[in-house]
Order: sequence, then C-alpha cells, then structure tokens
Amino acid sequence: MILTVTMNPAYDMTYRVERFERGQAHRVRSVEQRIGGKGINVTRVLNQLGKYARATGFSDHAFAAAAELELPVDFVHALPWVRRTVVVSESVDGTATALWEPGARVTNPHAAEQLAVRVAGLLPDINGLVISGSLPGGVDPGLPAEIARTAVAAGVPTVCDVDGEALRRAARIPGVVLMPNTDELRRLTASMPDSPRAVVDSVRPLFAHGVRAVVATRGAEGMVLVTPEGAWSARLPEPLAGNPTGAGDSAAAAVIATLSESKDPDWSVVLADAVATSASAVVVPVAGEIDRALRDRLLPTVIIENLAAP
Repeated sequence: MILTVTMNPAYDMTYRVERFERGQAHRVRSVEQRIGGKGINVTRVLNQLGKYARATGFSDHAFAAAAELELPVDFVHALPWVRRTVVVSESVDGTATALWEPGARVTNPHAAEQLAVRVAGLLPDINGLVISGSLPGGVDPGLPAEIARTAVAAGVPTVCDVDGEALRRAARIPGVVLMPNTDELRRLTASMPDSPRAVVDSVRPLFAHGVRAVVATRGAEGMVLVTPEGAWSARLPEPLAGNPTGAGDSAAAAVIATLSESKDPDWSVVLADAVATSASAVVVPVAGEIDRALRDRLLPTVIIENLAAP
C-alpha cells in the first residue's frame, strides 16, 4: 500500500467555457466538483496505475465523508472547513486559469501530533509515502519533514512535494526524494536555473544533507532528475496543450509507484515514466486523472539526456 498525506485539501471546481476573457461575462458549458488536493490527486492516479493507495491528512467531517465514498481515506478531523480551488478550462485550446483559496486555519493544538502518530502507525503496512501540497495556517512547516524522517527511518521510500519553509526543512532529511517545480526550486536554492545543467548545479548542495534524489518539474520543458550518482533530463518531442493542473501530482504518483517496488531503480526509467504520466494528465480537463492509453504511447517517445554527474 502507498500512503499519501494532504494537509490542505480542497474541493476542486472546474468550469468549462469556450474562451475565457478577462472582464467579460461567460456562459459556462459544464461544471464539475470533486474532492481534491495534491495528495488526493496522487492517490487517484496511483489507483489508475494499479497501485493500492490510501489518503490521510487534515480535513473536516464533511470532506472526509465525501472522500470515503471514492477512496480509502483516514483523515484527522482538524479543519473547520475545507477550501475550494477553481479552474476555468477553455475548450478552444485547453488553456486553464486557476484560483486557489488559502484554506482554513488549524486550531486544534494536537492536530499535528495526531497526524504524525497516524502515519507512524501505518508505516509497517506501507511501501511508499507521498507528502504533497501546501500547509493550512496553524501548522508548523516542520511537520512534513518530521513525518518524512520517521518514514525514511522505517525504510519507506518517501517523496516530498511541498514548498517554502516546509521544502527547506524536508531537504535536510537524509533519504528523501524532493519534487519541486521551477518556482519552488528557485526559492529552495536561491538561484535561477534556466537549463537542465543549471538545475543540476543548483541542487548539488542538497546532497550534502543526504537527499536521495531531486526531480525538478519544468512544465512544457520536461523534467530533470538528479541523484548523488548521476543526472538526467527528459522531455517529449513536442509538448502537449491542455490543463497542467495535477500534472505534477501525476508525476509524483509515477515516481512513488516505481520506488515502492524497487530499492535500486533505474532513475532514467523513473524519469521517463514521470514525464509520460505527467503529460497524460495534461490532456484531461480535471486534476487527478490520466489518459492511460496516451501514457503508454508517449513513454517510448520520451527523449532522455544523460547530464554530467553531480
């Protein structure tokens, strides 16, 4: 079983319009609402990849009840309400415009301890852990790192896809896999890596703390994966147009799916799978879904470049 942790879940709202124009009224062609949040999206994609996954994190009672109708979940009820995220998807070319609410504040002083204990109790039964997304107010940014440290110490492969101070603290945990996007990587490394080789140079200091791997997602430009032993970049021959929301979550699902099966993976294969899986999510209007047939077609086309070893 693979466990995902979502500390700031959301109700994902997707509005489909013909073309979105700022300052104009629009007729909405269709509306879709579903439970969401980065870890929830990872859980959905893992299930599509044939991996049994369970979701935990913080929620309110209503969100937890809705989630239980779709997924195996085990939430700590610590939020007074759950935020919404809104994506306006344009049918003309697939462009998406997103609005993220900040979310409620956790006021339960024992919530962080309860979540850490809950994850620790599940560690003997899991072979992979993903900690994803933003933190609600009132949660110490060191909580993801604390949970990751416990999981890695138990021999569980752990991916952290967080940001800001939470990412900086997670980057000090030996054995963790980090998955920053371009902006998150810039904040983490205080640099402006504008090429795959620049990404490699920027993440080199992280390995002094024992980080296992860094998977830098770069949108249409592909991804860069760096370990202490090597570095690779990967991209499609031509980027796909569509909704990038959830593409990074699909990549995280692909990475943990492989790490849960292999203690010594071929990292270039891991990277190619992450790129293909991420791209297969872009063509789907809602987050947390992939086009599995497209993923299979894209995988052999992914262009891999072996970069200088760090």
